[in-house]
Amino acid sequence: MASSSLFQSSPLSLKPQNPTSLHPSTKPHFATTIKCVSTSTPPSSSSSSSDHPPHNIRDEARRHNTTHSHHFSARYVPFNADPSSSAAESYSLDEIVYRSNSGGLLDVQHDMAALKNYDGKYWRDLFDSRIGKTTWPYGSGVWSKKEWVLPEIDSDDIVSAFEGNSNLFWAERYGKQFLSMNDLWVKHCGISHTGSFKDLGMTVLVSQVNRLRKMNRPVVGVGCASTGDTSAALSAYCAAAGIPSIVFLPANRISLAQLVQPIANGAFVLSIDTDFDGCMQLIREVTAELPIYLANSLNSLRLEGQKTAAIEILQQFDWEVPDWVIVPGGNLGNIYAFYKGFHMCKELGLVDKIPRLVCAQAANANPLYLHYKAGWDQEFKPVKANTTFASAIQIGDPVSIDRAVYALKKSNGIVEEASEQELMDAMAQADSTGMFICPHTGVALAALIKLRNQGIIGTNDRTVVVSTAHGLKFTQSKIDYHSNDIKDLACKYANPPMQVKADFGSVMDVLKKYLLSKRAHYPALQINVSIVQETKFLVLNALELDVHPSFVHQLSRPISLSPNKVFNESI
Repeated sequence: MASSSLFQSSPLSLKPQNPTSLHPSTKPHFATTIKCVSTSTPPSSSSSSSDHPPHNIRDEARRHNTTHSHHFSARYVPFNADPSSSAAESYSLDEIVYRSNSGGLLDVQHDMAALKNYDGKYWRDLFDSRIGKTTWPYGSGVWSKKEWVLPEIDSDDIVSAFEGNSNLFWAERYGKQFLSMNDLWVKHCGISHTGSFKDLGMTVLVSQVNRLRKMNRPVVGVGCASTGDTSAALSAYCAAAGIPSIVFLPANRISLAQLVQPIANGAFVLSIDTDFDGCMQLIREVTAELPIYLANSLNSLRLEGQKTAAIEILQQFDWEVPDWVIVPGGNLGNIYAFYKGFHMCKELGLVDKIPRLVCAQAANANPLYLHYKAGWDQEFKPVKANTTFASAIQIGDPVSIDRAVYALKKSNGIVEEASEQELMDAMAQADSTGMFICPHTGVALAALIKLRNQGIIGTNDRTVVVSTAHGLKFTQSKIDYHSNDIKDLACKYANPPMQVKADFGSVMDVLKKYLLSKRAHYPALQINVSIVQETKFLVLNALELDVHPSFVHQLSRPISLSPNKVFNESI
């Protein structure tokens, strides 16, 4: 199958090249020209003459490989370090390091001076030229921005399922009906390989691990603590690359759909009697002792992939900047990733401003919200996260708290919270307009409702809500809601199935009542029934349905009908 060929390993060398820089006026090198190069000879099947076509897209990428024509690079630095300081602490991305010398977070810092050798139009044209292509690895929404992600990795080391390029959905009916908004959009990051935005970061992390293992670095496997989605992404990408994955999950705190994903992908799953914060503490201790590479967002590599969703939003708006972007927040790496993506686009001249960011938290796990309300200058205080339907953000001591505060300050951002009632109702409302969202997206929509009611977000403000996971991962919460089976929750938008006897009369009675109930929503329409014998049409609400001639004779409780007679009476 085509997908299996995407993940085959290669004997290509990883030695860095020493390219010469290009003049800023040089035209964009589209698709296959800005790439890493191997110093070894590719397999004979793909390195032979042109009468032997490539066997797959990796072989084709090797065949067209050219030397770097840039000096792009990236390194680890302490988070929020001064980029102009040459004496600052820094590490190669090939080093296995998660914290600075002081114990703080690290960040991936790109050589912005080298990237600025090319203007904003160059980067816009380059990124746009890769959309919708299958050229390896640029068919991925992440790796189509490779120069801004991991510029020095050989394309043959990349592990990708062509993630990203997710749908930006105009929520027309939801916006107009529930929010009086004309320009509301939902970025469906859950329409991805494993059903969540975590794929965007995991392709980067696992690709780097693949590179490290080929360099004979001491990495036996990759491990993470997870509330569900991280473990699904990690196990899938590790399975594709043939790398062992180890997953720490809080027992009885994630959905079955989330639990089965790492199991199916062959991960070594430990179900631990604690919450996510307890799992996170354990995995940090374990990875300090064993040759297991840490895959949680404490590792800043993942954020390099996640930031591409922000760049993608700008692309999908033809490089116009929205007014607001609302992101659900748990461990808080994603809000910083979105800021970083938007900020890089502004700094490199692709756009001239960034949107205001909103981080939305569940009220049952809201440490950032409490910190925001207390004033950023107050010392941050973790909380004990209580159970929430938005289980992936049920985190009381987020790793990326400093990153999130920085991003929100820099973007003039806001933090809002949503109760269980608010997030579940928002999810049900959105689903009723054609979406099928996760509870975390319900948190973001509930936050939007509050900000609209407060007049902070305007009716014509272009607003993007980031949907972080697919609703199919959280079907049990939807079943419970629509069954009115959630304690202390009103479930006022529940839509349970109607139990009906298996006879025509009973079905007709139910349908008549249903149609009459819709009359209130369409006051300008009458519920008219007319039988036109010549054409055998039944007309309901001006909707013409082809009816079998026996229909009239099968009415168990017939109304007096005659050709062309119209009934406006209550049925």
